[in-house]
Formats: sequence, C-alpha cells, structure tokens
Amino acid sequence: MLSGRFSLLCLATTVLATPARLASGLHHRRHVSHESGLFARTFADVLPRNDCEPADPQDTVTDRLNTLLNSSGPGYTLPLCPSESYYITAPLQFAAHDQEISTVGYPEGDDRATLVVSGAITNGAGQTTAVMGQCADCDDIKLRHIQINGTRGNNGPINGGANIEMGGDNSGQLIEFVHSFDPRGWSCLHIAEGTFKCNNQTIQNNDIGPCGTDAFQQWADGISISCMNTVVRNNMVKNPTDGGIVIFGAPGTLVENNTIWIVDNTLLGGINMVDYDPWSGNYTNTIVRNNLIMGGFATSDEEPGDADGTNSEDVIIKIGIAIGPRTWFGNQYYQNVSTSGTVLNNQLTGAFGYAMAMSSARNFTVQGNTLTGNTSFIGRRGPNCTAGDTIPNAAGFIIDPSLVSLSTEQSGFMNVSDGDGLTCIQPPDGGDYWPFGGNPSNPGAASTSSPSPSSSSSSGISGGSKAGIAIGVILAVAAIAAATYFIRRWALARATASGTEPWRRSGYLGKGKQLS
Repeated sequence: MLSGRFSLLCLATTVLATPARLASGLHHRRHVSHESGLFARTFADVLPRNDCEPADPQDTVTDRLNTLLNSSGPGYTLPLCPSESYYITAPLQFAAHDQEISTVGYPEGDDRATLVVSGAITNGAGQTTAVMGQCADCDDIKLRHIQINGTRGNNGPINGGANIEMGGDNSGQLIEFVHSFDPRGWSCLHIAEGTFKCNNQTIQNNDIGPCGTDAFQQWADGISISCMNTVVRNNMVKNPTDGGIVIFGAPGTLVENNTIWIVDNTLLGGINMVDYDPWSGNYTNTIVRNNLIMGGFATSDEEPGDADGTNSEDVIIKIGIAIGPRTWFGNQYYQNVSTSGTVLNNQLTGAFGYAMAMSSARNFTVQGNTLTGNTSFIGRRGPNCTAGDTIPNAAGFIIDPSLVSLSTEQSGFMNVSDGDGLTCIQPPDGGDYWPFGGNPSNPGAASTSSPSPSSSSSSGISGGSKAGIAIGVILAVAAIAAATYFIRRWALARATASGTEPWRRSGYLGKGKQLS
C-alpha cells in the first residue's frame, strides 16, 4: 500500500488532473567543467509595481537583473513579479553570499515568476542555463518559488549546463519550491562539486520535469547531485528520461521522501548510484531511503478481472534503483565499483525492466525495499545490447554476486551472471503487460476498486444516482481543500522543523556497451 502522503496527493490530483518509446541506449551524462501553517500569499493583482523587478522591457531584462545581483552585495533579494515571464538571454548570476532570487509573496504553482531560457542557439551551441550559483562567495544563497522553462521543445539537447547550476566551492545553499522543466542541456537541476569543497546544500519541495525526451541520447536528468552532505527531500520528479535522481558519489548525501514517476517517456533509471567519477565511486554515508518510484501504468480502461492493460506510449522505467557502474556502463570502468552506500525502505510500483539492479558494488547496505501496489517486469533485449552478452530476464531484484562484495542485501534478490549495461533493454511493443494503477498524473490514481456489476450494465443514470454524484462532488471538493491544506502544512513543517541541518555532477560520457 502506498504511503499516506502519496495517497493524499493522489486524492487531490485525481479530481483536478487532466487525463517514442526509447530506442534503448546506454550513454549517460556528459563532462562538465568545474567553473568555478500555510504560506502567506500576496497575489500579483494587489502588488504595487515597484515591489518587484518588471519583466519589461525584455531587451534589457537580463542585464538589469544581473546588474542588481552584481551591485547589491550580500543579503540582497532579487524580487521577481508573480505570474510574469522573464525572457533571459544569459544566466542570472548570483554574486555574493546570502543572496536570494524569488517571486514576491512566495507563491506556488503558476503564480510563480518564470525564467524563460531565450538565448540564441547557433551550430548546436548556446544558452542552456537560467540560474548560476557557483561564484566564489555564493555560500547560503537561495533560489525559491520560481519556475524555469528551458525551452528545448522538440529540439535535441545542446552542450552546456543544466537549467539550474549551483554548488561549486560553496555551502549552505537552498533550492525550494522551484519548478524546473524542459532543459536544453543534460539536467533540470545540478549541484556541482567544485574542487570537492561543495557541502551542505538543501534541495526540497521542488517540482521537477519533464526533462528531456526518450529519443536515443536526447535524455536529461531530473536532479543531479555531486556535492557532499546534500539533502534532497520531498521533491516531485515527473517524466525525467535519463536519471530521475542521479547521485555522483556525493558522500554524506541524504535522498529521502521523493517521488519519481513517468507519464509518456521511458526512463533509464529512477535513482542512480552508478557513477565512478568524480568521487571515485565513493558513496560513504550516502543514504537513499523512503522514496517512491513509479514505473509505467496501463492507460487503457480497466476491465473487471483484468490485472494488466496496454500503455499508449509503451513506457517503463528500465531500472528503478541502479547500484554499481556495470549496471549502466557495462565493462567500461573495468574493476571500478560503487562503495559504501545505503539504500533503505524505498517503494516501487508500476512497470519496470528491473526494480533494482546491483553489480560492481562493495560494502553496500540494501534493506527493506519493497514492491507495492501493482507491478510488472517487461523489459526485453534491445538493438543496442552487445551481441553475445546474456541479458537477464526482466525481474524485480537482480544481483551479480560475482561482482558484489562485503555487502548486506535483503532477501529476494535473484542471482544473475551478467549484470552489465542493463539500460540496453527496451519496453515491449504493445500488449496487455502494464499493470492498472496510477500516479500523480493519472486520473485513475486514487481508484483501487473494481467497478460494481451494475455499473457496466446500466445504460442510464437514475435520479438517485445523480443525487449521489452531486453529493460525491461536494465531498470530493471538500477532500481536495483538506488535502491541499494538510499537504502544504506538512511541507512547511518538514522544511522548517529543525532550522539549520547538517546534513558534482561530473562526466558521464559513458560508452556503455558497444552497439550491435
């Protein structure tokens, strides 16, 4: 059974939400240079114009905003106007410690100001980043309550950074209540390691995605973490295509209470602990716990007695949680391993190739991870799988025991002899293989009961039924209001309960397996 917080979220989105298959691949990330109560709501229509920096004229907005950040010193807050779109042609650059970029009144949803990446693209190069927070004096900066539209659209990715580039040799940065989506580059949000001094960042309560497409090598991450002692919690990551949350070692990092789900794009990996660079595979004290990962679900109408149906886009998550570089890159990294991480009490539901895959790992603790709700395992050998390699059959939990040492794994893992390059699999081409269920984007998410026999045999609606529907609508509206109140109150309490908590993306140009 899904957790209480997810069930509550599904109830609200069930009433409000509107109801390319991946040509499987193995390459992942690209090298990046190391430069370097309820919320009070004040709506836009009652804000004096001089309380925020205007978006117009557009031809000067980038320079105006950057001049304010550069000239105003530590502690300055750049106030953006609610519901306004800022068409920027270069990144906004934090310039001093304790600065903040936020929307006036701290609204949520579409009331947040939107930074629109608008720089020209020439010969496959151009602006990819909206906000840069890696200056030499960028401790304790804050990015809050805004939206970032990377404007990739139907185009392929271009070289450059993520929508948001933070970290560097800084500590204490905060990113919260930010919606980052459609990046031109490789990730929606990246916290870089700098010269391995990045420390103690917090990424919480954000809604991330969609990120990239599932066309071959046009993927993008949701959240990419390479900074040690980072907290990544309470984020909703929708429709990433490369990794939902990718942890590049980042020793001491805590990844908890996040939800990752797909809608119409296949995702290579939900949570990835596969990168040897830049921390030489060091995941010491990195903990991944209590996250919810939701694979594909049937989009066809559920029929009484049926457990599975079709999915209009044939989407799956190839690996729900991936541990060890060989699961992703094959033998590219030879004897290199991921070491000393902890993976606890995560839940996985929906359609996967593998719920969890583990290979080339040492001193890992993997306990209490469960399949919940309806699941299916339906990946099949794809055209990019290396000829002659044995690809394990789709399954819940698989491990290559010859390449895993000094680790503690929960029961239920199936031993395989070749756990290499598993992202070469692809979903089946149609068929009744996807479990019925739902996620935050599926109107059927909150429905778990089968239709009553009378519902399929009645050709009309009686007066009593209409009255029942009316009462039901009233109750649903009341439930949504209650759900919204408690979700926001819960999020605020989680974000502020303990004040200050001690709690890099590098290159991932993996060749993976050879193309067959």
